[in-house]
Amino acid sequence: MPHAPRSGAQALAGVFCIDDHLPDDAREWQRVARSVARDVLAPTIEDDFEAQRFRAEHIPALGEAGLLGMHLHGYGCAGASAVAYGAACLEVEAVDSGWRTFVSVQGSLAMTAIATFGSEEQKQRWLPGLAAGRAVGCFALTEPAGGSDPAAMTTFARRDGADWVLRGRKRWIGLASVADVAVVWAQTDDGVRGFLVPTDSPGFTARVIPGKRAMRTSIQCDVEFDDVRLPDDARLPEARGLRGPFTCLNEARFGIAWGAMGAARTCLEVAVDRARTRHVFGAPIGARQLIQAQLADMLLEYEKGALLALHLGLSKDAGTLAPAQLSVAKLNNVREAIRIAGAARGILAGDGITDEFPVMRHLANLEAVRTYEGTDEIHALILGRELTGVAAFE
Repeated sequence: MPHAPRSGAQALAGVFCIDDHLPDDAREWQRVARSVARDVLAPTIEDDFEAQRFRAEHIPALGEAGLLGMHLHGYGCAGASAVAYGAACLEVEAVDSGWRTFVSVQGSLAMTAIATFGSEEQKQRWLPGLAAGRAVGCFALTEPAGGSDPAAMTTFARRDGADWVLRGRKRWIGLASVADVAVVWAQTDDGVRGFLVPTDSPGFTARVIPGKRAMRTSIQCDVEFDDVRLPDDARLPEARGLRGPFTCLNEARFGIAWGAMGAARTCLEVAVDRARTRHVFGAPIGARQLIQAQLADMLLEYEKGALLALHLGLSKDAGTLAPAQLSVAKLNNVREAIRIAGAARGILAGDGITDEFPVMRHLANLEAVRTYEGTDEIHALILGRELTGVAAFE
């Protein structure tokens, strides 16, 4: 007898049942994140993408749900497991990459920098508000001349008596125009150091980058520091050298590896539903061998990517995660999510480019995700160094 038709979501749940492999705490966090994503973010997401609008009014809902800096402990943070944080990222990005980017910038980058390298006073001042969504943080590392080579940064902080004076420029800094505090990485006479810069400081300017065709529900900015004067207690005391920013980037890469599979899952669900409901030549297109082969390939890559993300999270919770594994996951999962979204667009035919479906939006967003926190090329070279012991980019 023929199988009863199922929705795309039901079809995905019936193969590996990845959700069933999540620990209990992660499953509960997944439920919370899915509820916020679908009830708060999803209803306006297409209009916001079209209008290039970032709805700051959604931030408190994410904070109230405990999703901001949820992997951190104390100071109002939830102290959730790595797998729980990953599952939450997947659910948020299933709606839109721009909002998962917000969660990452706030929690994995800004809050992680403060929690890991900040003084007790800095943690008390900033982390509770950031966790609750009462304050917004940004992370200023990338510069106009090249984001892939942070060692060549030209932003400089010089000593002037008891103070520091910060001068330079950053680019593609998420949330900078709405942030209350910026984690800024700068060269000093003592190497790269991190600073907490209140964004109302004289000399701090953030300008939204216009004309984006991706990440239109989030904000990225050009930032200038024109002799911004900071007291010494603005310096992150435990951050020395590039280990500081790289520690935070690895946290963000972890969230990306999970999140990209959320976008992929949504595209695959849409493609399965379309294959069942669109009739051509007297039958659903899902009855055609070519369509079934495409769907099978999409499912393979989604399942592998989701299982890879789960392995990553379990390793992180066990304390055995290696940085090279993050490069494997970021490179593979974003690349395959783009392929899944592209295949879904094809199955939807001309309708796939309209905002009736989320596929083209996900496809555009994923191209941006592919670039930040390490391009494909950088992660390939990291893995090449891991395999050969020889660095090709230093």
